Amino acid sequence: MSGSADAGLALALLATTAYNCGLVVEKQALGRLPAISGRRVVALVLTLLSSPRWLAGFGLMLCGLGFQVLALTLAPVTIVQPVIASGVAIVLVLSRLVLRERLGRGEYACVTVMALSVILLALSTGRTAEVGHQASPVRMAAVAVPSCLLALAIAASAAHAGARKHGPPVSGVSYGIATGLLYGVAALAIKALSGELLHARGVTGLAVTVLSSPYLYVMAACSAAGLFLFQTALQRCRISILAPVSNVLGSIYFIVAATWLFHERLPADPAQLALRIGGILVACGVVVLLSRQADPARGAPRRPVPQHPGSRRPVPQRPAPQPGETDLGQGEAYLALGGKAHGPGQDAA
Repeated sequence: MSGSADAGLALALLATTAYNCGLVVEKQALGRLPAISGRRVVALVLTLLSSPRWLAGFGLMLCGLGFQVLALTLAPVTIVQPVIASGVAIVLVLSRLVLRERLGRGEYACVTVMALSVILLALSTGRTAEVGHQASPVRMAAVAVPSCLLALAIAASAAHAGARKHGPPVSGVSYGIATGLLYGVAALAIKALSGELLHARGVTGLAVTVLSSPYLYVMAACSAAGLFLFQTALQRCRISILAPVSNVLGSIYFIVAATWLFHERLPADPAQLALRIGGILVACGVVVLLSRQADPARGAPRRPVPQHPGSRRPVPQRPAPQPGETDLGQGEAYLALGGKAHGPGQDAA
């Protein structure tokens, strides 16, 4: 591996560490803030800006994105992105130690296999991988626009499901898929922007190139949409589910799309190609399985409340009488059904 690729790998490690530590800090801050919603953008922004802790986490995330741009100028997508996706491990450790989140056995298994898919993708990278920088704007639009529309549709469906009073709690998988797609498109724009920066000369040239590039505004729009949606989900869902799904799915999307858009060659070795395809299929399959896992935070199911014969009104449950107490279960049931209390000297109606 060349010196530039080694530097890109080191920057990618720094990027994923800063980014995921920032996520955990944001999660801590959101737990102390009022409820936010992606539909009320102004109120959401004002609420977030009022929290110094959230701003600190956001600053760490911005540092991570900056390091990611630098890493992509030095190393190919197939080297950088598996390292970025390995930040799932950081989130899982910190969510357990700092946030005290718990996962069920099935969820632990899914997240572990998801991490395995990232390892498979890393092993599929050849030592002679080429860095691609140029992408056709038409191809970019053909990939980015449908992806953004699909992400928004999934996010709207998740928000509608979470708004139902008697519906199950939102696990974070749907939000993770939606934000993963949005962040994946933003990563494509970052990759394209990093390629344009290679041809800029001087500080003035860099500024002109950045401000005149459409990829800057695509990155800003997708990042902002993903940020608002992710913050809403982060407050409502467990980060140990939301972040792995978002990060790994976004990485898979980025690797597949960027390899085609930037003409980075697939591994010539059949074994490495099998690892690449296997990692992608495993990650996608795990996301499907994870969406079917029950949330242990929901608690034990409630027992059905028995009803009085001939009435639609439920009879309240009463614990067994303790020593020294009188069992008035029938009287309580009669009162619950609208009967009148009988005191001394009173006759039944």
